[in-house]
Amino acid sequence: MVTLTGIGDEAGNSLEAQIKATKALSWRHIEMRNVEVPGFPSGNVHDIPDAAFEQLVATLEQEGVSICGFGSTIGNWASQITDDFSITLERVQRAIPRMQRLGTKLIRVMSYAVLKDSDGRDLPDQHAPERFRRLREIKARCDDAGITMVHENCMNYGGMSISRAIETLENVPGLRWVFDTCNPVFNLDRDNPPHMQDPWAFYQAVKPAISHIHIKDGRYNPTTRDCDYSLPGQGSGQVARILTDLLASGYGGFVSIEPHTAVVFHNTGASSTMDPAAKAQQQFDSYVAYGRELEKILADIRLPGA
Repeated sequence: MVTLTGIGDEAGNSLEAQIKATKALSWRHIEMRNVEVPGFPSGNVHDIPDAAFEQLVATLEQEGVSICGFGSTIGNWASQITDDFSITLERVQRAIPRMQRLGTKLIRVMSYAVLKDSDGRDLPDQHAPERFRRLREIKARCDDAGITMVHENCMNYGGMSISRAIETLENVPGLRWVFDTCNPVFNLDRDNPPHMQDPWAFYQAVKPAISHIHIKDGRYNPTTRDCDYSLPGQGSGQVARILTDLLASGYGGFVSIEPHTAVVFHNTGASSTMDPAAKAQQQFDSYVAYGRELEKILADIRLPGA
């Protein structure tokens, strides 16, 4: 039996919106990334001021909502492997005690941005040994704290291709994975350029290491060189096929929505020109509709012998 959750800031940046959307779906958990607590600026859950975090803890306890995971900025697509490692370790050191306070056992990390030249081409030297060294150090600290570190196939070294993912897993013993169903759709397959990655093939390659799932869907748009996001099951992410196989394999962890249908986390989209209140409502409604669509997909899955 899986447990449904979602990346809260996809429903709204405010803590109130994230809790409200979770309850609208009758869910009990949020995967927290960015959050805005009343009276404080928005920030990643491991970066907000201590007073904001204390208020967040009190509100969650009052509302009966738990945080199942941190969507951290540790080694993410905005972080360079050439940056001083102390920047990463500061984030780790802030995240761990907050996770322990919340009883949260899972943290999403990445393997740093892909190094590119001035023309946007991948550099031959991606400093892979240093990436692996850092991931091993981060993982050791998480292990000591009883926290599971999961690496996401996103715009980072381990997400460049299946071979890079396997290389990352082999060089960071015990590393676990959060598989995103849609990220392969719009990420170049460095093993087979100029093609995009294959979600099913990528899923199969990292399946033994999967401890968490992000549900996102869409189709690659060669004109914009980006993804046109859709409801789950309506894109190229092979969501139903992957979930069916995952459940048949006995997966019993969290399945987390990351809709992107109303707001794209990585940049500002067309919706940024909307009236703020209308945009916020669209974002909230999109999140709830996405969660309900995922519930329908799961309800329609028929496993052998069921």
